[in-house]
Amino acid sequence: MQIYLDTANLSEIIKYSEYGFIDGVTTNPALAAKEGVSPNKIVEHLQQITNSVSGLVSIEVYATTYNEMIAEGKKYSTIAPNIVIKLPTTEDGLRACKTLTDNNIKTNMTLVFSPTQALMAAKMGATLVSPFVGRVEDAQFDGLSLIAEIREIFDNFQFKTKILSASFRSIKQISIVAQLGSDIATISPTLLSKLYKHPFTDKGLEDFLKTASQVS
Repeated sequence: MQIYLDTANLSEIIKYSEYGFIDGVTTNPALAAKEGVSPNKIVEHLQQITNSVSGLVSIEVYATTYNEMIAEGKKYSTIAPNIVIKLPTTEDGLRACKTLTDNNIKTNMTLVFSPTQALMAAKMGATLVSPFVGRVEDAQFDGLSLIAEIREIFDNFQFKTKILSASFRSIKQISIVAQLGSDIATISPTLLSKLYKHPFTDKGLEDFLKTASQVS
């Protein structure tokens, strides 16, 4: 399973990219605003991100209507070959997905909460589909079953669209979506830093070093 970093923080992106820990990046207007990036500076910021990673960089449009999504998507697509246009899974978003796909522009359908939304996104030719595991779980529904159901549908009909699981609340959820066959998981820098840590590892290393130091 590939791992994307869900952030607009350039220093975090550069760090984890240089480590070889991440395969791509996802971001959106809210994450950009968190880093102090205004809409009129987003293109410049995206250029810096795409120069920092070799994998796909997914950016969500600010627009909410079809024509505006097309215009914004086409503008972003010229930044770099690895740019993916993230669109909301609405009627206008699905229409925009089809149009952009027909123009050889990569797309990521986001805010997916049902298997049928994922099915429609795949039929429109989406490059990626982003089901929100954590938000579904927050609403007391089974977000992990959502991934399993989408995986089954995509396999049944051999869709090329990749599942990019998003909105995680725990390391356990990430582990399970990997077992279920999610192609990608997009993870916050905070959760990513916990993927490779375990208290038993730290304690074991401490014990090894303590024992080794006692040998004269």
